[in-house]
Amino acid sequence: MRIGTQELIIILVVVLIIFGPKNLPKLGKMFGKTMKGFKEGIDDGDDAEPANEKKAETKGSDEE
Repeated sequence: MRIGTQELIIILVVVLIIFGPKNLPKLGKMFGKTMKGFKEGIDDGDDAEPANEKKAETKGSDEE
């Protein structure tokens, strides 16, 4: 199910009514920071998994 142009416009109008034109830049900035943090968290999580696997392999070889 995709969001069409009309639905997107309706959502933007509702957000404008709720938050007002003065708060929209602040809201956009917060949303951007949140998305950036979310993407960095996902990237860090992907990078951390191979390191954990290497530690597990090292621990296993030390016991032998």
